[in-house]
Amino acid sequence: MHEHSNPAVDRGNYAHTATPWDRPDWRRDALGWAEQAVADAGLVPHGPRTVRVRPWSVLVRIPVGDGTAAAWFKANPPASAFEAGLGEALARWVPEHVLRPYAVDTGRGWALWPDGGTVFADVLNGGAVDARAWEEPLRQYAAMQRALIPHAEEAEALGVPGGRPRMLPGLFARLVGGSQVLGTEEKGELLGRQDRVADWCEELEAFGIPHSLDHSDLHEAQVFAPGAEHPGRYAFFDWGDAVVGHPFSSLLVNARVARARYGAEVLPRLRDAYLEPWTGDGHSTADLRRAVSLACRLGAVSRAGCWGRLFPEAGAGPGEGADVARWVRELFAEAVL
Repeated sequence: MHEHSNPAVDRGNYAHTATPWDRPDWRRDALGWAEQAVADAGLVPHGPRTVRVRPWSVLVRIPVGDGTAAAWFKANPPASAFEAGLGEALARWVPEHVLRPYAVDTGRGWALWPDGGTVFADVLNGGAVDARAWEEPLRQYAAMQRALIPHAEEAEALGVPGGRPRMLPGLFARLVGGSQVLGTEEKGELLGRQDRVADWCEELEAFGIPHSLDHSDLHEAQVFAPGAEHPGRYAFFDWGDAVVGHPFSSLLVNARVARARYGAEVLPRLRDAYLEPWTGDGHSTADLRRAVSLACRLGAVSRAGCWGRLFPEAGAGPGEGADVARWVRELFAEAVL
């Protein structure tokens, strides 16, 4: 890997945002760690690396073997450094639903990941695929969440933030109060609705659905499609926005993305596909659907909180502040489900 000293760097819309990648000592240490992890995994690098730098992660693609496959080095900022250790734990808890990292450094939030194959987004973008294609991955995702219920506290012990409904009114107040984008009048209006947020949280908790891991950013670019080695099996990745909270909040981003792609009429069918594994626990269909509606609405608070998980040197620019404000406002918009 040393021969490729100047890899191509994709900075997206963040060309002027500072990250650890900009420090030569950090690059040397990170790539040296990745190089050793690749060797320890029995892989042989082949061809130039490519780098994707964002305020919330540094991702390095390392071609291996004949160059068609790759290993992926990922570095997370301190607030999502838990992803490395969580990934290792998920591979023990629900191995059929996730990738197993080759190596992790939990202290530094570094991990080396295998190539997961075809991303589900490429399948959906590749032809005439309708919304029903989402039904099976949603069933499998829900089954995974159910299997993770006994591990919720262990996930929190690994550093995954808590996003249980009872915690959300306080988080909402902190996000609104600390916003540099929301004006004084709008802050007052939003904080005046805190009791309504608390009521929604209380109603959601009353259904008695156990807490689990919420990916918090579940969309087609975070899912691997089934491959020849595991036919019919979807794998879920990129857990840096995860929280331990109400499992149904996972449908918030998923529903928004599906609505944009296919239209709002597909959402009830996808919701019910997700809910199939949750039936049989003594909850009526009406209760489960009401819980989804509440959880998706309240999931906007956790989404707003995720925008604080940036590299310290990236700062809290106006773009990130706008995203926090957007999600806080979304809490009171028309329910997506």
